[in-house]
Amino acid sequence: MTTFYRRFERHDHAAGLKGETTHYCPGCGHGLIHKMIADAVEALGVQDRTIAISPVGCGVFLHYYLDVGNSQASHGRAPAVAIGHKLANPDAVVVSYQGDGDLASIGLAEILQAAQLALPITVIFVNNAIYGMTGGQLAPTTIMGQKTATSPRGRDRGMGQPLRMSELIAQIDGQAFVERVALFDARQRKRAARAVEKALRLQVEGRAFSFVEVLAECPTHLGLTPVEAERWVKEQMVPVFPLGVKKDLGADAAPPFEWPTPSFDPGRVLAALGGPAAAPERFCDGFPRTAFGDDVGLKLAGAGGDGAQTAALLLTKAAIQEGFDATHIPSYGPESRGGTSYADVRIAAEEVLSPAAPHPHVLVAFNAPSLARFGPEVAPGATVIYDSTVVPAPASLGPAAAVIGVPCTAIARELGQPMVKNVVAVGAVLGATGLFPAATLQRALRQALHARPALLPVNEAALARGIEAAGRRPAGGTPTPDR
Repeated sequence: MTTFYRRFERHDHAAGLKGETTHYCPGCGHGLIHKMIADAVEALGVQDRTIAISPVGCGVFLHYYLDVGNSQASHGRAPAVAIGHKLANPDAVVVSYQGDGDLASIGLAEILQAAQLALPITVIFVNNAIYGMTGGQLAPTTIMGQKTATSPRGRDRGMGQPLRMSELIAQIDGQAFVERVALFDARQRKRAARAVEKALRLQVEGRAFSFVEVLAECPTHLGLTPVEAERWVKEQMVPVFPLGVKKDLGADAAPPFEWPTPSFDPGRVLAALGGPAAAPERFCDGFPRTAFGDDVGLKLAGAGGDGAQTAALLLTKAAIQEGFDATHIPSYGPESRGGTSYADVRIAAEEVLSPAAPHPHVLVAFNAPSLARFGPEVAPGATVIYDSTVVPAPASLGPAAAVIGVPCTAIARELGQPMVKNVVAVGAVLGATGLFPAATLQRALRQALHARPALLPVNEAALARGIEAAGRRPAGGTPTPDR
């Protein structure tokens, strides 16, 4: 298999022409640039070492087309993700792929700081002078007089001058290679391919940060045919963004510092997380063989102050202590206004392949909006636990779901500490699913409260009460509120 997939299995399930064509508009430059990156990766023999960072923008589905490691970054944050990959694995060949709105607007701080740090990563900057994916708005690189959805009369001086990113990056010390190229004819495409390969080769050689800006066509938002769009780039963009090499340090290019080789020793990782340096005692007899298999997804949701995030972290760290792979992703919504914030937790016997839990096997809802929002999305056979003190008994979520009401808030009040209702909920998860033995979470509580030991007894009591409350609930699809 080549680095550039011959059939795009991820593109809309590869049905019909979808498996043979990209999702880009006719005449768009992204697909050609993807192929240039793939060709360079193959020429350098680094396919198994390469990690491509996808942006938010038209190139968001880069992973459809490149058979390399792929990470998705938030809007503008690709350089930060690239730095993380490079520091964690210095042998990786990291490519940050970004558009003009992504890199030069919301991500301007990230790209400047990444360039200043000058780690050997490669940035491919696609400049088509427009916000393509979001509707054709004014971009930082929109040229003067150009009409867009947000500059219908054309860009004027009141909107500022277009940013020349290659010149800006080239001024920062430490860069190995900065070049601006284009795609509007065969000669320019050959130059662009050479620039992309050179930028990757410099990284393979361990030299500093490389930046290739590609002037690309966007016929859709220009309202032109592909041929007319190529002419527009040549005649209108090139005078504003002159092509050519802006910096090339050649053999003089080298990283400005030596970074330490990362360690993945479990003892050191646990110590960094506040756990013991020695291998912890294990309480689980292998991975918990629930009905959900060897990769369990949990979602904990509630309003601000309900403790959903803390409960999620407790479960995640408990799983790691038992030697399993586990991830935690927080999401903060309008919780201060009575909405819902939530956390996704994945626990796997070997490796979590996707940290999200869109259809959780276990849902914990601390308030009614959370139950209403996520209850209908649980997986078949899921366990749904809700705080029956504050949430009315829900309608059945189906005969396959076990819906269990546990009075988390009421139990916490009885214990004299309302804040421990989230620990009651964690106990309810254990009681309802048998995911872990109580000792696993008791250890996690001791570690979390090592600086506040006076709080440990009430938290341990909350855990025990939650286990008891959920453990005596019948399974099945009928809600069982307990007030």
